[in-house]
Amino acid sequence: MLRATSRLSQFTVALGLALVVSLSAMDIADARRAGGGSSFGSRGSKTYQAPAPTQTAPNTAAPIERSMTPNTGAQTRPAQGAAAANAAKPGFFNNFGRSMLGGLLVGGLIGMLLGNGLGGMAGFLGLILQVALFAGLAMLAMRFFANRNKPATAAAGAGNAGANRANPMQNLGAQFGKRDDNTHARSSTSVPSAGFGSAAGASMMQPAVEEKPLTVTQEDLEHFEKMLTEVQTAYGQENYGTLRQLTTPEAMSYLAEELGENATNGLRNHVSDVKLLQGDVSEGWSEEGKDYATVAIRYESIDYLADRNTGELAEGESMEISESTEVWTFVRPANGRIEEWKLSAIQAA
Repeated sequence: MLRATSRLSQFTVALGLALVVSLSAMDIADARRAGGGSSFGSRGSKTYQAPAPTQTAPNTAAPIERSMTPNTGAQTRPAQGAAAANAAKPGFFNNFGRSMLGGLLVGGLIGMLLGNGLGGMAGFLGLILQVALFAGLAMLAMRFFANRNKPATAAAGAGNAGANRANPMQNLGAQFGKRDDNTHARSSTSVPSAGFGSAAGASMMQPAVEEKPLTVTQEDLEHFEKMLTEVQTAYGQENYGTLRQLTTPEAMSYLAEELGENATNGLRNHVSDVKLLQGDVSEGWSEEGKDYATVAIRYESIDYLADRNTGELAEGESMEISESTEVWTFVRPANGRIEEWKLSAIQAA
């Protein structure tokens, strides 16, 4: 009986440690690639509005989580604002939840290893009962918050549908990166600026920013394709000087923060062989002396994390090509030169 209990204790310890390792791996995976799957930066008055969907990114882009642009409420449509707020709310299994659960598991396991084990079958059953109770409470909490978010999510869907009916042309834009020998993307396009129909209540809070549609040329798109490769390559090389030339100070601060976290963890993110597969324009507009262009891009690259000292593979595959779809926003002074475009925001799609 004692031998069976000892084996059961060892199995429980091994299972718990495996769970902790898997939870930690989620955080490591998020650190890969410039932007790391997070959404950050500024899009002017549209920072907290969802970019218009495109053929490349037909689903709603993730809301911007980190930005120096204040969210006054007037910048966000009521429906989209509720959806963005709900999407940004941390769930139980976010970083804090994973850390807390991992801490409880590690603490319990260490206590069992340094103490008197599980205390027999009764102790083991007690542990199982505690874990089941904890899981049940967590599920009830998540279900409670999910039910509270349902009305806002439904309103967001209705708002988006109404916006599409009001402006059926807003999803059509120039394409780039997807060509063959017989066809070529259009030389330019005038992309309607989404978000002109802000609610009256929001307008009373703050005067609406005057926006004008911007014509995004084929030359602009080709420059964006070049910047995609340059930004990702500089990120993989940890070339801070090149990143500062290609991005706004705000976007640079977030990229530098990610690189710093990798270095603190003893890792380096290698990115190479970046190639654009498909891209198209989501929005183009001018406001307050600046031009903005938001484009959806699907690209492939070799992207992996390795130990900074030994070069040992930590995450990803060093010889495997992976695909990513993101929404990038570029900014420049109004009527500026092609070379003045800078990356100002990245959103996961």
